[in-house]
Amino acid sequence: MTLQQPVPTAPAGMAQGRARTPARVLRILLWHVHGSWTTAFVHGGHTCLLPVTPDRGPDGRGRARTWDWPANAEEVPWDAVRDSEPDLVILQRPHELELAARLLGRSLGRDVPALYVEHNTPRQDVPLTRHPVADRSDIPVVHVTYFNDLFWDCGRAPTYVVEHGVPDPGHRYTGEVDRVGVVLNEPLRRWRFTGTDLLPGLAEKVPLDLFGMDVAGVPDRFGLPPSRLRAYEDLPQAAMHEQLARRRAYVHPLRWTSLGLSLIEAMMLGLPVAVLGTTEAHEAVPPEAGTVSTDPRVLAEALHAFRQDRDLALRTGTAARAAALRRYGLTRFLDDWDRVLQEVTS
Repeated sequence: MTLQQPVPTAPAGMAQGRARTPARVLRILLWHVHGSWTTAFVHGGHTCLLPVTPDRGPDGRGRARTWDWPANAEEVPWDAVRDSEPDLVILQRPHELELAARLLGRSLGRDVPALYVEHNTPRQDVPLTRHPVADRSDIPVVHVTYFNDLFWDCGRAPTYVVEHGVPDPGHRYTGEVDRVGVVLNEPLRRWRFTGTDLLPGLAEKVPLDLFGMDVAGVPDRFGLPPSRLRAYEDLPQAAMHEQLARRRAYVHPLRWTSLGLSLIEAMMLGLPVAVLGTTEAHEAVPPEAGTVSTDPRVLAEALHAFRQDRDLALRTGTAARAAALRRYGLTRFLDDWDRVLQEVTS
């Protein structure tokens, strides 16, 4: 028996590469840095200008190749950025302050409005970490979580919070594979940030299937057999969603990230979740949607319970999906962003 649920259609205007039309369409220059976030943002209907270089390196990736983006996401050749005439520049990395000003030949915050989207939790001397634009009152900072807004010292810079929005992948949960899914990108390099060191302890209690980028070497690093830990290297997003939905539950062991979009996606797919209770996790996962704890043993116990009781897993996953759609739906995300964009450019 499987726990198959019907797959709902995507919201009107946000499927098959189409985007909605905002009240005032802006020309926005931004870099393709975080694929999942950018996928949600470009569905807002604004003309998104994405620099592209021949090698499609970190500063010139252009349009996504593994996500379905609408036509309003336009590639701009590197040497044509100066003539692109954006109404607004969105910054996401410290070096983009100098990069954007140089490419445009204009002063950010004075000649052209700009804002800085902060995706990351602060580093170094937390909670005293100063933001790269903390001394500027002309470039607002938009945080993706209230935790980030609380912990970053942004000084004179105005701040906003626009919580994540995720395109609905549909309620696909079946739970037919009696293993636990986990998604981590670069887990060997990021290590304690992603909670990679917690995987062996969890794998002692429940078999894990690890998805993400640069995950192939993780089982060998720990000397774990496939019966305890299997790795699936860099699947396309649609294929990863299909595989995750077949797992009995999802575990999110990340210690120090803003809020992993893979967690929200797993919840929208209908998986019950067990989540390390750090940063924004307790805001994202209400009690009926899964287990949140700073004790990995509690997470392991919850995952074991989901494996033993498939009805519990189905009920919890259904509640997780409802919670994720309610708080992280794409329409709310785009409406919030429109308010910020109109205010910054008015």
